[in-house]
Amino acid sequence: MKRGKRALLSIWSVTLVMVMILAGCSGSKEGSSTGEETSEPTGTPESGEFVLGEQPLEFSFYGHYDWYTMPEWGGDQATKWIQENKKVNVVPISSGGNAKNKLNTMIVSGELPDVIWMERGADVEKLRAEGMLVPFDDYLDKYPNLKKWAGDSTIDMLRSPDGKLYQFPNWYTTQPNGNAGYLVNKKIYNELGAPPLETPEDLYEYLKLVKANYPDVVPLEVGQSAAGVDIMVSAFAENRPYLFNSMIAVPQGDQLVSLFTDPVYRELLQYMSRMYRERLMSQDTFTQKIEQVEQKIITGKVAVYVASSPTEFGSKGNSILSAEDPDAGYIMIWPVHKEGLDRNKIFPGDYKQLGWNVSVITKSAKDPEAVFAFLDWFTGPEGQRVIMWGPEGLYWDGTDEEDMPLFTDKFVNDPQGRDELMNSTVNFQWNGNTVYVDNSKMKFESTLSPEQRNFETYWQSEITWKTQMNTTEFVNLDPAGDSEEGIIAQRVFEIYEKARATAISMTASDEEVIAILDKAEEDAQKAGYSKLLEYKTARWKENIEKMKQN
Repeated sequence: MKRGKRALLSIWSVTLVMVMILAGCSGSKEGSSTGEETSEPTGTPESGEFVLGEQPLEFSFYGHYDWYTMPEWGGDQATKWIQENKKVNVVPISSGGNAKNKLNTMIVSGELPDVIWMERGADVEKLRAEGMLVPFDDYLDKYPNLKKWAGDSTIDMLRSPDGKLYQFPNWYTTQPNGNAGYLVNKKIYNELGAPPLETPEDLYEYLKLVKANYPDVVPLEVGQSAAGVDIMVSAFAENRPYLFNSMIAVPQGDQLVSLFTDPVYRELLQYMSRMYRERLMSQDTFTQKIEQVEQKIITGKVAVYVASSPTEFGSKGNSILSAEDPDAGYIMIWPVHKEGLDRNKIFPGDYKQLGWNVSVITKSAKDPEAVFAFLDWFTGPEGQRVIMWGPEGLYWDGTDEEDMPLFTDKFVNDPQGRDELMNSTVNFQWNGNTVYVDNSKMKFESTLSPEQRNFETYWQSEITWKTQMNTTEFVNLDPAGDSEEGIIAQRVFEIYEKARATAISMTASDEEVIAILDKAEEDAQKAGYSKLLEYKTARWKENIEKMKQN
């Protein structure tokens, strides 16, 4: 479920003034987003808990992303079961492809949705500071799934400056997860003699062999917007996930310093420039669509694929190719690393305790406790079983002593139906419980023969989960978009994107790569880069202190 996730910038200064004006005109309008008056809960008893299924619950839901469109609630087997058995109906509100404008419009109108699914960080804090969000603290003990599965450490990291919790995390975890790494075309690899693929030089020599022997195959596919290039930074230093590239900041001692002057980043771009100019990597990487990448993978027209989640297309391609030829398909390799580096300190990907994004409940919700009760059930064992694998009796039937699903024979024997069901619910997974889902899969997979095991789960257990770094300390470093640092961040990002693309695709030597990065550093400093790095360093240190307290 990996997506391109960037914090959306909002013009808060104008918007919030208009909110106050409209709120004043509307008087005591029920469900006002400003929170000056809140309607009384209608579904939760004065004492006791809200019990799903005893009475209907309906709430509106807005996914704050340009790309997100919520599927029909009740249109698949899982949400239909929830609708019928838990009496829950979720009413979608679409971003219309322009999330920033949509949220601003809802704020100005004083009519926020009941739930907003969004990135952590500045936008959440703006809503919270204006009194638009409901705190969850009074609900944590009454509805214990979040507290049990996320733990106090994660919850405390999510707390706002006022000490309260307003954010319900998605895919939070207390153990490694992630799929970033190297996918290799098995048939081509074996036909070329299965040479070592351990160092960057090994990879370079192998890709030259591919180019010479398979002219219709892309030697190295790095995906859309050359995203795989950033994954490969891990090959040049220990404890170096690609996150530092996207942060445009690198930890050095107790400070975050410039990415443009970082020797590791410079070595990466020099290496990738050589790959590009020798036509060893995808030449259309900066213009191709994700569908084109997928097509190359599933038809076996790629020798090596590096991505943040190569197993997504790799699993599909492996199934298609191996069905036609038992010798075809894909494998994964241990992440490539420079000679002399400790292979156990090479991290092409990362994970964070806080997971991906969050759900917040606004003061427009008539019964926020009931909505929280649903979210808490959704993140618990039963909710996760239903939304991941459908209602009981189809692909799972009953649970074991650890409350994990007992998967049926149909789970193994009907992979097409199983995958169709799971794909139909991906965009409903708002409160993913990584530990429960992953441990359920792993426990079941351990009972299967090697040929029966799921492609993704197998490589997660063998390689990818062992090579993802915990980067929780680096969460929430981005400034608000309309702040001085936020404006600097936007300019620095533009400089970074231009320099990266130019250094990879438009240079003829290592010296030219360095010249481009020198100019990027100069331009970034003129734009205020040092002030941005100071801001991010301060937030980083705050995170470290929070983690020490837990």
